[in-house]
Amino acid sequence: FVITVEESKERIFKDQEYVDVGCTLVPHGSWRTAPASALIIGLKELPENDLSPLTHTHIMFAHCFKRQGGWMDVLGRFKAGNGTLLDLEFLANKEGRRVAAFGYYAGFAGAALGIDLWAHNILNPGKDYPAAKPFDNENDLIKHVSERLKKAISIVGKKPSVMVMGALGRCGTGASDFATRVEIPNDLIVKWDMAETAKGGPFLEILESEIFVNSIYLSLPIPPFITKELLDTPGRKLKVVVDVSCDTSNPHNPIPIYHDTTTFDKPVLTVKTNTTPVDVIAIDHLPSLLPREASEFFGADLLASLLTLHERKTAPVWANAEALFIKKVSEMDEELKK
Repeated sequence: FVITVEESKERIFKDQEYVDVGCTLVPHGSWRTAPASALIIGLKELPENDLSPLTHTHIMFAHCFKRQGGWMDVLGRFKAGNGTLLDLEFLANKEGRRVAAFGYYAGFAGAALGIDLWAHNILNPGKDYPAAKPFDNENDLIKHVSERLKKAISIVGKKPSVMVMGALGRCGTGASDFATRVEIPNDLIVKWDMAETAKGGPFLEILESEIFVNSIYLSLPIPPFITKELLDTPGRKLKVVVDVSCDTSNPHNPIPIYHDTTTFDKPVLTVKTNTTPVDVIAIDHLPSLLPREASEFFGADLLASLLTLHERKTAPVWANAEALFIKKVSEMDEELKK
């Protein structure tokens, strides 16, 4: 393959780093006029306010296969242009396990912001949490949060308790690992997964931890984990919710206490209750807090599959991805007939 890379002033990897390993640089946005045979590898979110047909094969996170908001608009563009979507979220091996995911660093970063927000509210009562900025590496992030956490603990005399939902997955593992790295003891890290949630929510147990990190992968309809009514419970300890999963546009969102995602510029939204308010972090691109490490981690996992792209019509990971795309377009067509 000839690898062509668009110029960018925003990413953590500098243009020269790609030149140094033999890639060809082209202007930003050149993918639209790339040869028809070119595979367009991106990350997520095509440019907004553009419904033009998509004629290429795109490898990206499109966030449309689970009927998220605007899903038919996205798939409709591919159908109109006779293009193909090979969604990174659904690339799986023969055992059905995803070949690559950003989950670990999403959970790691989510727990970092949640714990830091808990500390911030103690150190700066009544003041908004500041904009979040990417860190060069995870050690810098750990140092930053650790210092603020220790100061907050010295004021309140105790460490926060953290509940991680989906604790056995990549994302939940990352969240638990961060809590451990900032010296929150295991007995204050509550780890729940499918066994604990099998009875169906809402769960009063969530209210017993000061920080709740939701890191599940939502694939089937489930009852909500927590509701606004549950937040009105007297004596609630819960103060911070980090929704790493960010399924706000999914009709089966298990955290229906808010409706809008947050951003790095404004990371927190506040949910009013009949008791004390709850702060919510719902950033849908959390790995960007550690862009270099998250990218290298994801790229290393994806590499083996990328090396089979020359036989993508027969290589299972790519053939199955294309079959899933065709199935989702068919589902869209059926919806449009209703």
